[in-house]
Amino acid sequence: MKYIRQFAIILTISFIGEVLHAVLPLPVPASIYGLVLMLAALKTGLIPLESVKEAAKFLVEIMPLMFIPAAVGLTESWDRIRPILIPLLVMTVVTTILVMAASGCVTQAVQRSQKKKNK
Repeated sequence: MKYIRQFAIILTISFIGEVLHAVLPLPVPASIYGLVLMLAALKTGLIPLESVKEAAKFLVEIMPLMFIPAAVGLTESWDRIRPILIPLLVMTVVTTILVMAASGCVTQAVQRSQKKKNK
């Protein structure tokens, strides 16, 4: 019963994000609204971490499984993807490298600032 309650809380926040997406005229995906709402609720203590922790952990663990429908959708669109496959692969590799480099730089900067704080 605990997991159902936790999952219901997460679904409710996601639903509120969908409503905000439908109501607000901003080009922001509903999932981003939901994530920001969940972050705000957790940071303010409106929703205690323990009230969603196990369900969230489960959802993160099965996340790779959620990409299967998207991959199947790509195989159905192969006729449209084939002509642009090389540029698509180049963009994917370049952006992956850029994201990895940026993440590494940010992580190093945070670690340096924490070391300076501790001294």
